[in-house]
Amino acid sequence: MKLGVCYYPEQNAEEIWQIDARAMCELGLRIVRIGEFAWYKMEPSQGMFEWDWLDRILDILHNEEIQVVLSTPTSAPPSWMIYEHPDILPVAENGISKNFGSRRHYCPNNLAFHDYTRKIVTQLAYRYGNHPAVIGWQVDNEFGAHHSVQCYCDRCVSQFREWLINRYQTLNNLNNTWGTIFWSQVYTHWSEIYPPNLTVAMPNPSQVLDYYRFASDSFVNYQKIQVDILKQNTENQFITHNPDFGTFEVDTHLLGKDLDFLSWNSSPTGQAEKFTRRLYAPWDSIPEFSYDVGDPYITGFFHAWVRGAKTKPFWVMQQQVGQTNWGEINPGIRPGTVRLWTWHAVANGAETVVYFRWRATRFAQEDYQSGLLKHDGSLGMGYKEIANLLPEAPVMQQLRDEPLSSPVAILTRFDDLWAIKIQPHRKDYDYLRTTFSFYRALVELGISADLVPYDADLSQYRLVIAPLMFIGDPDIIGRLEAYVARGGSLILGPRSGSKNESNIKVDEPLPGLLRSLVGGTINDWQSLPSDVQFAIRSEIPGLYGDVGIWTESIQPDDNEIVNILSRYLGGPMSGRAAITDHDFGAGKVYYLGFYPNHEQLKSILKYFMKSLNYEGILDLPDGVVVIQRGNHRIAFNFTRNEKTFVLDDQMVTLVPRDIRFFLRDWS
Repeated sequence: MKLGVCYYPEQNAEEIWQIDARAMCELGLRIVRIGEFAWYKMEPSQGMFEWDWLDRILDILHNEEIQVVLSTPTSAPPSWMIYEHPDILPVAENGISKNFGSRRHYCPNNLAFHDYTRKIVTQLAYRYGNHPAVIGWQVDNEFGAHHSVQCYCDRCVSQFREWLINRYQTLNNLNNTWGTIFWSQVYTHWSEIYPPNLTVAMPNPSQVLDYYRFASDSFVNYQKIQVDILKQNTENQFITHNPDFGTFEVDTHLLGKDLDFLSWNSSPTGQAEKFTRRLYAPWDSIPEFSYDVGDPYITGFFHAWVRGAKTKPFWVMQQQVGQTNWGEINPGIRPGTVRLWTWHAVANGAETVVYFRWRATRFAQEDYQSGLLKHDGSLGMGYKEIANLLPEAPVMQQLRDEPLSSPVAILTRFDDLWAIKIQPHRKDYDYLRTTFSFYRALVELGISADLVPYDADLSQYRLVIAPLMFIGDPDIIGRLEAYVARGGSLILGPRSGSKNESNIKVDEPLPGLLRSLVGGTINDWQSLPSDVQFAIRSEIPGLYGDVGIWTESIQPDDNEIVNILSRYLGGPMSGRAAITDHDFGAGKVYYLGFYPNHEQLKSILKYFMKSLNYEGILDLPDGVVVIQRGNHRIAFNFTRNEKTFVLDDQMVTLVPRDIRFFLRDWS
C-alpha cells in the first residue's frame, strides 16, 4: 500500500523542487504523478521538444526514492496547436465551435490532433520508457469531463457515417433497425445521415443511442492510440486512466479493457453536492452524513464502480485533501477527514491513494483548490493528516492484502444507462439512480457488492442483480441463463427486456428474451404520478405499505414453477403478481415488478440474502459503513453524531467522523 501526491513542477519555481521532493519523502509519500497539463512545457512550439526540466525533476524524485506516474499531456493542447489547426476544437451540440482557454478542448477524431498525439507520446515513451523513476503512465486526464465527449464537427459527422457503415453494412439494414419509416425518416444515401442534434422535435432514439456509442468509441479508440505506443516502447510500466464520472458518456468498461487497471478522482464533498440530486430520487429521504466528509454511499458507489470495471484493485489518482473549487458550496474539512477518506478507499479496494495536490496553486481556475501545502507554503490540514496516518500504514498494507470478497454483483451496462436517459418515459426514472438504490441498500445491510459489467465472471457471486436490464442482448441473456442454471440467484428489476440492441421495442411479450428466466410475462405496466400508490401484500418479512412510480403485473407461464411472493391489493392490477421467484435449473430468478422505496428494497434484499443462508447481514444506522476484508472489518462513521450499532453480537459505539478496526488473527 502506497500513498502519493499530484505535483506540478511546471507551475512552481525550480529552486523549490528539491525542497518539495525532500518534504514529500519525509512525509512518507512514495509516489508522485506529474505531467497531465504540461504539453506546452514539453513542446513550446511545434516539433521543438524540451525535456531538460523533466529530466531534472525525475532525477530529483528518484534520488528521494519517490516513484513517478508520468502522464501524457493530451488533455490540454497548447495554443500554438489550436492556432495552426482550429479544427481541433470540438463543436458543441448547438453547432458552435468551442474556444481555447481551458482544457479538454479537442475532438477525439481529429486527424491532426492524432498526429500531434502520436508525436508527443512517442517522444515521452522513447525517453522515459525505461527511466528508473517511472513506474507507470496515466493516459490523458479525465475523459468525459466538462461534457466534452460528444463532438459535432464535420470530421465527427463523416466518422459517424463510417461507424454506421461498419455496424449495419447496408442502408436497408440501418433503416429497418432504426425504424426510419416512422416520420418518413428513411435514408437513401449514407451522406444524408447526420448526428442527432439540432432537430425540430425529439430525434430518433435508435440514432441517439448509436451516437452515444460512437462518441464513446471515439475516446476508447483515441486512448488506444496512446496505449499502443506506450506498450511498444516501455518495459514494466503500467498504464491507467482516470475517467470523469460527471456525465457517464464514456463507457468505462470498454475504456478499461486496454488498461492495466482503472483509476478515478475522489472528491467526496464535491461529489456529494453534485450527485445527491442525481442519485437520490425526489421521493427519497437523504441519509444522515456530515457535510464536510461527504456521502459515504456516493463515494463508495464510485469506488465499487471503478473496482468492478476490471474486477481488480484500483487507484485513487486524485484524493481530495481540503476544499474543492468546482462545487456549489465547497466546504472546508475537519481534522480526521483525510484519514477517514483514505481508509474508506483502501477498504473498498484501492491499491494506492494519490492526494491532490502538493501545493495549492495561486493562479487560474483552481486557485481555491486546497493542497497539502497552502498558498504560502505552510502546512495544510491534509499534510498534518497524512503525518498522523503514517503509523497506521503497516496495518493498511496488511488489510489491503486481504481479499475483498463480495457475495453480490450488481450488473451495469452503458447501453442501458444511455437508452433510459434517452427515453425515461417517467420523469426522474434514471439508470444510475436505480443502480445506486440497490448498492446503498446493500451497504446499509453490511453486504459488500461489486458493480460489474455483464461480461464479468459471475460464478463467484451468490446473488446477481440486474436492476435495470432495459436492453435484451441474446449473448448476455445466455450467460445469465448459464449462471442461474448452475445454481446462481438472479434479481431482475422492472422494465427488464423492454428493448432490443437497436433501442426499439421488442416484438414479443415482455420481458422479451428474458421470458424463460422469469417463467412468465408482463401483462400490464403503469407509470404512476408521485401521489398515486397501491397497496401490496407480501410473504416477505418487513415488506409492506404502498408502491408507486412504476408497477408491472407478472403472469406466470403454465407448466413453470413460479412462486408469487407479493401481490397488488388495489388499483388496476389488484390481485396480480408483483414479485415472483422462478426455479430455473439449479438456481432461482426473482422478478421485481415495481419500483420499491428504500425500506422496501432493504426488506426484499434482506429476505433474498437470508434465503441464500448468508449470515453477515447487519442493521447499520445512517452514515455508518462496515466493510469486511478477509476476516477483518472496518467500521466508519461519516456523520457528525455518535453512532451505536450491533456487530458480532456486541454493541459498538463510533464517535463522529472516525473509524474503528475489528481485526482477527492479525499476526
